[in-house]
Amino acid sequence: MSSTAMKKKVLLMGKSGSGKTSMRSIIFANYIARDTRRLGATIDVEHSHVRFLGNLVLNLWDCGGQDTFMENYFTSQRDNIFRNVEVLIYVFDVESRELEKDMHYYQSCLEAILQNSPDAKVFCLVHKMDLVQEDQRDLIFKEREEDLRRLSRPLSCTCFRTSIWDETLYKAWSSIVYQLIPNVQQLETNLRTFAQIIEADEVLLFERATFLVISHYQCKEQRDAHRFEKISNIIKQFKLSCSKLAASFQSMEVRNSNFAAFIDVFTSNTYVMVIMSDPSIPSAATLINIRNARKHFEKLERVDGPKHSLHMRIR
Repeated sequence: MSSTAMKKKVLLMGKSGSGKTSMRSIIFANYIARDTRRLGATIDVEHSHVRFLGNLVLNLWDCGGQDTFMENYFTSQRDNIFRNVEVLIYVFDVESRELEKDMHYYQSCLEAILQNSPDAKVFCLVHKMDLVQEDQRDLIFKEREEDLRRLSRPLSCTCFRTSIWDETLYKAWSSIVYQLIPNVQQLETNLRTFAQIIEADEVLLFERATFLVISHYQCKEQRDAHRFEKISNIIKQFKLSCSKLAASFQSMEVRNSNFAAFIDVFTSNTYVMVIMSDPSIPSAATLINIRNARKHFEKLERVDGPKHSLHMRIR
């Protein structure tokens, strides 16, 4: 793995109490949702360096959302906060009673981004959606999304509905981190080749620490559009349960009459999940094929390494 880290500055902003630190702690610090209740308010800016896929480092700035801090970000700290930003993530509490002030601060962020980091990608998370009645969620999110896209011009923003209590949080963060992976297209091309060689229905690649989905390829249509986030959530919780028992999670096989699912350590920074529906292919063959592909995918994680094509023999 290259010793030169590729750092990406990520701003996490939003009003105090919107849920920024809770979501960061769940994704990157292995908190479970109920444990985030004991987290205190962020004071000024908390910096954390999250190593992701080996030599990609997310330089995460969790910015406290109290009014005093927010005003300072746009005045005395403006250049320091908003310079060299790759991604701005702005979190809105869907039930905020100060929506006008929230929008004002968001627009101030956008002005500072335009001035200091005009190429930054912007994501808006409409958070705490679990507090909204289920039959109202689609309508409320659509209205908020339209407002945010209009306010964001000339920048474009991508909006997600999120809650720490379900898989939507993983969907949002997987999509955000996907934008930061430098060789993601090459990774996807090789994942497709791998899936076709071993005759898999679907192959998913997870980042090892966070279990966010970073790439996938499917050969057959699947019914559940939210299956990736659900799997991330379930396996992450299972890993945490294992760690509490001083055990480490390495691999899993789930099989029924319709399919077999294999989750296994892949590279030093990823897990792979392979879905097979052909009953004539034994488990041992699939596990051997996963093992044979590991070395190739390790090379792909070297951002500055040479390009490789996947060649392997099916067992």
